Amino acid sequence: MLKRKIYTELLHWKSHHEKEGLLVKGARQIGKTFIIDEFGKRNYTSYLYLNFVTNPEYRDIFASSLEAKDIFEKLSIRFQNFRVIPGDTLLFLDEIQNCPFARSAIKPLAINGQVDVIASGSLLGLTFLDDTKELKKERQEASIPVGYERHVTMRPLDFEEYLWALGYRDETIDILRSSYDSLTPLPPSSNDRMHKLFREYLAVGGMPEAVNKFISQNSFSAAFEIQQKIIASNLDDIVKYAPSADKPKIRACYLSLPEHLARENKKFKYATVEHGGTARKFGSSVDWLRESSLALKCHNLETPEIPTRVYRTPDCFKLYVSDVGILTAMMGFEAKQPLVDDKLKGFAKGGIYENVIMTQLVARGYSPSYYLPQANQSEIDFFIEKDGAVVPVEVKAGNNASASFDRMLKRDDIKIGYKFVNGNVGRAGKKVTLPHYMSMFV
Repeated sequence: MLKRKIYTELLHWKSHHEKEGLLVKGARQIGKTFIIDEFGKRNYTSYLYLNFVTNPEYRDIFASSLEAKDIFEKLSIRFQNFRVIPGDTLLFLDEIQNCPFARSAIKPLAINGQVDVIASGSLLGLTFLDDTKELKKERQEASIPVGYERHVTMRPLDFEEYLWALGYRDETIDILRSSYDSLTPLPPSSNDRMHKLFREYLAVGGMPEAVNKFISQNSFSAAFEIQQKIIASNLDDIVKYAPSADKPKIRACYLSLPEHLARENKKFKYATVEHGGTARKFGSSVDWLRESSLALKCHNLETPEIPTRVYRTPDCFKLYVSDVGILTAMMGFEAKQPLVDDKLKGFAKGGIYENVIMTQLVARGYSPSYYLPQANQSEIDFFIEKDGAVVPVEVKAGNNASASFDRMLKRDDIKIGYKFVNGNVGRAGKKVTLPHYMSMFV
């Protein structure tokens, strides 16, 4: 079983929640079902798993009364071995977007308190789906259990989880973390080894099935086959779930992401999706990709100050692929080996590194923005909020200079800045230089 950070969050929730269910969100095929299923089997005497996609008939359990005692009665009739053991029972409601009334049931079940409830879904953020009339009506009638539902977002494996998958122990990672904390350079051989593994991560990414396949067969082509299958599945989801009028537009936006990242674009350009494309035509398609967790949205800032959320410009943004391995797969298998060997050239290389740092920052809980002054075309790749201040983040595929980053660090309100490079740890005044792989610690 792949070691995942969310397992610790599940354990913490089990020990500390009171009248509160857990809602685990995230893209398809990132391992939500597997890890929650393992958690249920390992930590509860009584455990029941309901999947509303593979077994749509389970929707009947929540079609009438949502009182906890009535739900328990219907479950006990349908599942012979199900027992309610107060404080030691988990009910896992998977693909809950296909049963809105089951999500409404989280509140009465949480208030009752006899069973723990975890719900999971892949399209829960979507406000526009191509539903059946029955499901659309149910969505309108169902209520969201506000105040009785804790939200957790699961993402592809970050680089630390990837190292765990390769068999690296916490003691080894602690050595890297100590170097980051003390800003002490690593021995060149150790640093070179981690850079090589990080470039490998760029090719393999963090989708569990691709990682497992790569590890078991030591083959980039085997991992690529899985990635191609995932991309095809994502396109199928667009066909299956997106509103009919938007299906081709969402597909075009999704397939344009590698092209956007392979250019020195200052923002997402609808004209790259289609000649003459506009926000009016493709704006909802961008929202669909973001809400389905297929893409990550990064807004430009009017000014780099806290709180960054209020200074974001809604019509100026970049889109990144939520998993870097999927991005490199979308660019083609031919790019994989040059990337791993650090021989890839051109803007595509820079786009890949920018994408992976974005995913690592998001995995760390940040909501990155970027900064492009109107009077100056020199942008800052990312800004994050950390320790009550804004922190500029620069990403270089190599280790070249960045005049705009250096100018930003001269501002009195900027206390520190991170520059990720193909190099070692260092510090010069406010500038902290870090190897790419240490983005897992920021």
